[in-house]
Amino acid sequence: MTRVPAASRAGRRSDAGGFDRRLIAPMILGSILNPINSSMLAVALVPIGRWFHASPAHTAWLVTGLYLATAVGQPVIGRLVDTFGPRPLYLTGTALVGVAGLLGVSAPSLGVLIVSRVLLGIGTSAAYPASMFLLRAEADRTGMRSPSGILAALSISNQVIAVVGPTLGGLLIGAGGWHLIFAVNVPLSAACLVLGARRLPRRVTTSSAAARPGGGLDVIGMALFAGTLTAFMTFLMNPAWGLWWLLMIVAITGTCFAVRELRVAQPFLDLRVLGGNLPLLATYGRQWLAYTTSYAFMYGFPQWLQDGRSLTPSAAGLLLLPMSAMAIAVTALTGRRAEVRGKLVAGAAAQIAGCAALLTAGSGSPMWLLALIGAFVGVAQGLNGLANQNALYAQADPARMGSSAGLLRTFGYLGALSASAADAAFYRHGATTLGLHHLSLLLLGVSVLLLLGILADRSLRRVGRT
Repeated sequence: MTRVPAASRAGRRSDAGGFDRRLIAPMILGSILNPINSSMLAVALVPIGRWFHASPAHTAWLVTGLYLATAVGQPVIGRLVDTFGPRPLYLTGTALVGVAGLLGVSAPSLGVLIVSRVLLGIGTSAAYPASMFLLRAEADRTGMRSPSGILAALSISNQVIAVVGPTLGGLLIGAGGWHLIFAVNVPLSAACLVLGARRLPRRVTTSSAAARPGGGLDVIGMALFAGTLTAFMTFLMNPAWGLWWLLMIVAITGTCFAVRELRVAQPFLDLRVLGGNLPLLATYGRQWLAYTTSYAFMYGFPQWLQDGRSLTPSAAGLLLLPMSAMAIAVTALTGRRAEVRGKLVAGAAAQIAGCAALLTAGSGSPMWLLALIGAFVGVAQGLNGLANQNALYAQADPARMGSSAGLLRTFGYLGALSASAADAAFYRHGATTLGLHHLSLLLLGVSVLLLLGILADRSLRRVGRT
């Protein structure tokens, strides 16, 4: 009996007309590199500060360095995915993750460690746009209307990793010190490289991209975009009158970027197409609003639990478990349904309920009430994140799926930085109950605005329907 080579069997599976499930493992493994590096660091800032004799203000750059690099890198690398295909960017990005891990392990100073985190942010920015591009290409090849199950798997895997990341980081630090949270990137990078090299197709395109004439990369547009976003996010991290010059940079570089993109033949971001795609712009806006509330709660609630409710750090961490569990549960239960409007309405309503309940929290609040508040926020987190991802898949130009998916994550990080600024403003004198209530009022207003925007967007009724 003649033995059929593995490559031939793979080709037969691909030609059979169904989704090529060999792609799922590298897609998921690559996409979790960013959340695992974001979440593990939460428990490592103190030991790193002690090792380098650095203050919390200096070690905070380990967090913001990754955020800045990722927010800028996601749409830029996504555009490269649109141009050169997912395979080379996936392999290059995941290889950079391994290099950054080795640099972090051997870092002689905090400055070098921050450089390692920036490289991690750039490297981990490749897999998600590449995965969304592959999903679009597979849908074109197979005639699949919406790969909702695989989109849900991506969302769930990222949420699970974000939950277990601090625990994994604590175990690694206990086993061998903070260096291990950087060293773990080396085997993860190697696994991505092996899976990517073996399973990702060498040539892949979407039907829309195939019909579009090629063109050179808009490097100047990318540089102007990076400068505008970096200045804006730096201001968001510490909004103060003394940093007004950052807003001037935003205005100047942003104007130059818009003029450039409207004039060049093959722009980095096609502002004409993007400006005419109001449903996609609304999705980006919802992502910003939803993540502002989600991150403000995730950062601000545990601080109040320790300062205002006098709980231990471990007890505060346990009270966040209902939030994480509900986020994962609702994503798993609703993930295979492609419709998004009902999810968004329910998610915004749960967010409003959670923020309203926060107004009743005080130093004597029972533990069950605090856990219930977290559960409401978890429901909102799971539904909003999944629905916005599905909406983007349906609304984005297939030829620009990589850059569009990258922008979705960029707006999520803008929400994270907005949340950080809100927490800092209302907790200026400590995480008091009064500060929590003022923060809750702001988040309640953001949540109501989110719900009104969802109800006003009639295009959502068509997303996920035949």
